[in-house]
Amino acid sequence: MPAPLRVVATASAADLLRRLSSRYGPLMMHQSGGCCDGSAPMCYPDGDFIVGDRDVLLGLLDLRLEVGETAPDLPSGNDAVPVWISGSQFEAWKHTQLVLDVVPGRGSGFSLETPEGLRFLSRGRAFAPAELAELDRVATLSGRNWAAGIRPAPATAPPVVTEASDACPIPPRKP
Repeated sequence: MPAPLRVVATASAADLLRRLSSRYGPLMMHQSGGCCDGSAPMCYPDGDFIVGDRDVLLGLLDLRLEVGETAPDLPSGNDAVPVWISGSQFEAWKHTQLVLDVVPGRGSGFSLETPEGLRFLSRGRAFAPAELAELDRVATLSGRNWAAGIRPAPATAPPVVTEASDACPIPPRKP
């Protein structure tokens, strides 16, 4: 059993990232730990947010892919969106898969989607015990490793899901 992905994106989030990358060039995301931005996932032009040595790469979203697809190689340029989280936040959330979604609303003033009338939203899905066991066998990639040129292997599972409920069931609303 291959290790599950630590981050997946909904088709809507991937579409928004494609629009933003066509406008701004290569992107990166950082899952915030709170404070001013309310723990929102933040989208920046690649390099505009300084990744710390101890930040952890959750995954590399591949904008070439549609729902259910995988690729034999890593994306590059506008097609690659690294998704980061601080080391301390990672320790608190390493038992969950981050599901990057998009919803109507105003994003943070620092995140690129703000003028779009949409905002990125993180949803979480707790990993099953077997998934956690597989993840324990996979080394995390830190900002220090990334700066040294180390990259993850291509994803073996599809990184784009139809909607968040496919990866993270959303309870029905009460009437």
